[in-house]
Amino acid sequence: MKTRKDITAVILDHFERLSAVPRASKKEQAIAAWLEAWATKRGLPVKKDQVGNLLISVPASRGREKALPVILQGHMDMVCEKTPDSPHNFDTDPIRLVRDGDWLHADRTTLGADNGIAIAMAMAVAESTDLVHPPLELLFTVDEESGMSGALGLQKGFFSGRTLINLDSEDEGVFTIGCAGSRLTRLFLPLFYESVPTGYSAWRLKAKGMRGGHSGVNINEERANAIRVLVRALRMAAHECDIRLILIQGGTAHNAIPRDAEALFYAPCQTGDSLAALTATIARAHEMLRAEFQATDPELALELEPFSQPADDRAMTPTCSAHVLDFLYALPHGVTTRAPGQPGLVETSNNMAKAEIRNGCLEILSSQRSLVMSRLDALTQKLEAIARLSGATYQSNVGYPSWQPDFESPFIRTCAGLYKKLFKKEARVEVIHAGLECGIIGALIPGMQMVSIGVTLRDPHSPRERILISSIDPVWKFLVAMLDDLAN
Repeated sequence: MKTRKDITAVILDHFERLSAVPRASKKEQAIAAWLEAWATKRGLPVKKDQVGNLLISVPASRGREKALPVILQGHMDMVCEKTPDSPHNFDTDPIRLVRDGDWLHADRTTLGADNGIAIAMAMAVAESTDLVHPPLELLFTVDEESGMSGALGLQKGFFSGRTLINLDSEDEGVFTIGCAGSRLTRLFLPLFYESVPTGYSAWRLKAKGMRGGHSGVNINEERANAIRVLVRALRMAAHECDIRLILIQGGTAHNAIPRDAEALFYAPCQTGDSLAALTATIARAHEMLRAEFQATDPELALELEPFSQPADDRAMTPTCSAHVLDFLYALPHGVTTRAPGQPGLVETSNNMAKAEIRNGCLEILSSQRSLVMSRLDALTQKLEAIARLSGATYQSNVGYPSWQPDFESPFIRTCAGLYKKLFKKEARVEVIHAGLECGIIGALIPGMQMVSIGVTLRDPHSPRERILISSIDPVWKFLVAMLDDLAN
């Protein structure tokens, strides 16, 4: 094991090697096998549960065998987002890492530091021969990003630790001690089609260039949602001419704010004044929306272009086309309420995450979050009410619970005191609007001591995702000191 002076290089080496293994949500078999092989080579016991979660046991340092075991926890899967020009195949291709000064990012894709850096750090702990630590359980879950089904599938008895250090937070110097609960809702609006009249031409409207981001971490920044941007532009165009929708789609994942969206439609705008009116309307929409989102999405763009005439000249009826736009316009997106007395903390929100046409329906995926479960219920019920009023059907899942904070926890006071001793400054103790697996895992063991820490990470769930390299060392130093303390 290299000295602590070299620990950042050690951790980044582990991260680069695991980044070569595809690990999309629900496709963690390869990374799980890779980790099993790594553990087996080092003589570390491994077990896997019925849903695919891994538990790797690391023996205590000599003389610390009687200390209570501690869990180091992260998730194996990653969000798979890429720019429109990226040829990356997340099922087969390694993530290409790019170092830019003190930042590490990927080549036009998500980096996967959420949460690969946790695995890399846990591997470094396990391989160390000069640390003092209690018995460790490295708990690596599956499918965190698409619904936390791995954590929800955990059973009592799979692990024995009663202290959990989650490594999925995204700011060095911050202790996360609570998070939002979440629920997903799918809405299905039936569509009706007819032949398009003579004299109509096909068009494609793209809404692109938006920053996107994590629907929990970044929702408070009021970033543009590409689906909503597209719908607003289409509604403006529909006031000028007859819009007959063929297709509308956007977004990629429930926990990513949509960056791109597009619509195909027919309109009686082939030449002359009608074409000029359509292009002028889209230009006005472009100017208006860029002005609204200049601070958050300066590269927002609307792009209108002719589309090759489809083989099938059918499109949604005029009534259906208008109904689709009204339905999308009425659905909420963004912050609903902020936590009383904590204006910087979002309490309740939703992300209009994805729109696509499947099986004769417009299908919308919405992700709701809240620190207060009754308000999570209320927001979900609001979406379901809009669906009923619109003639749509819906399915809402059970979701997962919030993690309620305990600001008076002796364990958290110990963490904060240790951080101040190490770095001569106070750590921030906070609750986040994103989801963490701690609430689910803690529910299995009443009274479990839990904290979430992590390196500084920016723009997760988007191709702009990046790690501040210099934040790795202080996180490591705190983790090592905490394990030393827990071993006594």
